[in-house]
Amino acid sequence: MASQKRLLLRGDEWPQTDAHFIPREPCSEEEDGDWEKLPSSSSPRSSASSRSPSTPKCSQTTPYNLKPGDSSSSSRAATSRGRYPTLPVSSFSSVDEPKMANVDFSSFPSNTLSRGTYSPLRPHITPGNNIKKTKRKDQSFQRDSFFCMLLFVFLFFLFDWWVLSSLRGATVNEHNGFRFPDYLQGEWRWFPKFNRPLGFMYGRLLGLAAHALAEGEMSVEPRDLWEEPHVDASAWRPCANESHVNLSKTSHSSGYILISANGGLNQQRVAICNGVAVAYLLNATLVLPRFLFSSVWQDESQFGDIYQDDFFIDYLKDHVKIVKQLPVELQSLDLEAIGSLVTDMDVMKEAKPSFYIKYILPKLLHNRVVHFLGFGHRLSFDPIPFEMQRLRCKCNFHALKFIPKIQRAAGLMVMRMREKDRRWGAEFSGEDTNDNGTVSLMKGLHMLVDAENIENSDSKQSGVKYLGLHLRFEIDMVAYSLCEFGGGDAEQQELEAYRKVHFPTLTTYMDNGRLPSAAQLREEGKCPLTPEEAVLMLVALGFKRGTRIFLAGAHIYGGQSRMSAVTSLYPNLVTKEDLLSPKELEPFLNKYSQLAALDFIGCTAADVFAMTDSGSQLASLVSGFRIYFGDGLLPTIRPNKRRLASIFSKNMTIEWEEFSERVRKAVNESKRVLVRPVARSVYRHPRCSECMCIINSTHEKAM
Repeated sequence: MASQKRLLLRGDEWPQTDAHFIPREPCSEEEDGDWEKLPSSSSPRSSASSRSPSTPKCSQTTPYNLKPGDSSSSSRAATSRGRYPTLPVSSFSSVDEPKMANVDFSSFPSNTLSRGTYSPLRPHITPGNNIKKTKRKDQSFQRDSFFCMLLFVFLFFLFDWWVLSSLRGATVNEHNGFRFPDYLQGEWRWFPKFNRPLGFMYGRLLGLAAHALAEGEMSVEPRDLWEEPHVDASAWRPCANESHVNLSKTSHSSGYILISANGGLNQQRVAICNGVAVAYLLNATLVLPRFLFSSVWQDESQFGDIYQDDFFIDYLKDHVKIVKQLPVELQSLDLEAIGSLVTDMDVMKEAKPSFYIKYILPKLLHNRVVHFLGFGHRLSFDPIPFEMQRLRCKCNFHALKFIPKIQRAAGLMVMRMREKDRRWGAEFSGEDTNDNGTVSLMKGLHMLVDAENIENSDSKQSGVKYLGLHLRFEIDMVAYSLCEFGGGDAEQQELEAYRKVHFPTLTTYMDNGRLPSAAQLREEGKCPLTPEEAVLMLVALGFKRGTRIFLAGAHIYGGQSRMSAVTSLYPNLVTKEDLLSPKELEPFLNKYSQLAALDFIGCTAADVFAMTDSGSQLASLVSGFRIYFGDGLLPTIRPNKRRLASIFSKNMTIEWEEFSERVRKAVNESKRVLVRPVARSVYRHPRCSECMCIINSTHEKAM
């Protein structure tokens, strides 16, 4: 009874309502939970006594299967079920405890818990406790909101990670399961082992680059990205083929010159044109040059397998007499025995014309034949007579014409790079091409591409722009550089083994400690750019993810794992093997020099050409062709490796905006229009009076 008095005291503090709801004792399953409405003046006892006699009496039931009077058990049971049935306090002012136990509280609706109501299962509720309960609800709401926010942040970063993985080369395997790209797995493996795998040197910057590409999809590319930024570049026009300068040869020949050129296609091309100039200087007859077999290039192709020999002979006939072989009476001579064999050890690099007149001409007059073995870069560019320099340009830009099968295959490549085809994907259609620049270049590409292909594909040539990229990252270049590229001990052992076979002298110098360290070489900008560094440069410059890229030099050291960063950021990167069918490539199998000719043409015909090593022969010749035939409308990207090395050295701390700005500044400075510097190659810098002509004197003064 004491508890009931406490209930009455508490109940008197609550305002009374006009009507109270009490449950009838349930008699059946159908009637369970029915309600009877009584006026407020009626007491629960009088209500119970005035009930109709016909009303069936039901057996006493204990709510939640509890014993009468077990309030603590009731509270626990009710709490476990998650709701508290309630009754007005006044309704139980005189109800004894056994009667309370007969009430089935499970039939009460949940909305009856309100101000002025009492729950027999929660006898502790008071107005003060309600305030505390409200505070607890607020705290619970705040806690739930906090956890919801944490969940949202987690899902956001999870989605962001998934997008990054997709951009960076995540693929689906044969079992339709997701796997990390190889280089991303390598990054994760790096942390416990502290040993980065091959090809993964700039994980943080690559992630920032992926973000930049995603954010830049809807933005406009920089204005000067596909155009030559300097107007002065269009002031020059080709004129090496003009014959107003006297380059005619004399009728009497001083003998025959043989040239066996070494190296790849581009080194051979330089040797050919230098040989033409030396033959003109010495008034000698030039025998069609031959190419030495190289253990590196593994190609037995000769002059006639790459260039049109009859066209070459006829084009230069007014300047130098050229024959396909020695006269019969000279073919049996032992040239080494008679002292007519001249190697690269006998001729200094970039020797002056006076050297040939002083040392080579006497041998030529005496033995009637001289054989230059190697002849790599054995003629200087300055000082040299004007006629010899112009003959060099005429040979390089006009006389060396590729054979028809190379021209046809190259024409198909260029056409397929520009055409709007489903192979590129609807989302990667590319930018419209610069018609003026393309037409200007096509005027000169008759030396490189089949003219019939150009005429038949004019409409497609003006379709979509593409970027030519030369990654000079073959194993010979990597080994010769003496640099380190993130591959650890395994990489160093592999490159050392290669050097011992192909560059034994270099290995000797290394053993004697006479060469700089790899860290010093990288700091000085003497290491070739890795594929990762190249793709970071392109992203920083502003090339979009859908840019079409023609990749030259596909034999990248490290293979696909090394190229994964490039292909994941730029999926429209293709090689000649991707553009030509196996049947179309069949004539070029195991013909490295001929395949290199396709790379040469693919890069020369591009709207923009990007090189990663300014010392590369292919890059030098391609940039020279683009200057000579491009009318100043075809830009070339020549990175300053020393400046880029300084930027890349901060890859763990530099922010993307600063990185991008510094890269663009370094590259834009290399786009300045300059007349050929003294002693520099006319094949790479044809802007000189010997090769090109200035349209007006105003531009000449500006230069």
